[in-house]
Amino acid sequence: METKSRPSNLLQTREIPFIGMFAALTAIFSYIQIPLPFSPVPITAQTLAVMLAGSILSPLSAFLSMVVFLLLGIIGLPVFAGGASGIGTFLGPTGGFLMSWPFASLVMAQMVKRVKPGFFSIFLINVFGGIVIIYAIGVLYLARAAHLSLPAALIAGALPFIPGDLIKAFISTTIVLALRKAFKNNF
Repeated sequence: METKSRPSNLLQTREIPFIGMFAALTAIFSYIQIPLPFSPVPITAQTLAVMLAGSILSPLSAFLSMVVFLLLGIIGLPVFAGGASGIGTFLGPTGGFLMSWPFASLVMAQMVKRVKPGFFSIFLINVFGGIVIIYAIGVLYLARAAHLSLPAALIAGALPFIPGDLIKAFISTTIVLALRKAFKNNF
């Protein structure tokens, strides 16, 4: 009897708990926040969760973990920064950053599949997905939502966050490589 092989881009049953786990991790990290007086965008640990999802999960699982997280916030669970929730938060000044997370994690996961996992390659993927993609979408949306010029949106929504996000990329890379070593690349 011949068995059909499934396309590798479909979701496997064993991936479902990881989708929930990374959605939950992102929600938990929303409570680690530092408000900035000059910006409507707080510093949170959530982008660390996005980087981890994109560096660990399959592309579809990474994408879905962030979609599940966003849906939880949209329906009213307090998962956005500082326990905020609802469509208003999603459509407010920080909405572009939130909207970028599924796409950033998807791109990162696609990139991780194509490289030899070493510190430098994973770190660069974390920087590209976890900073460049998120900032590109988030800052443009912030400018539109808050009626700011692009330079003002960059100052309010990107520049103050770069050092912290580089640290998060370093932490994510370190965790990912430790997990790969512990599980002998079987995750």
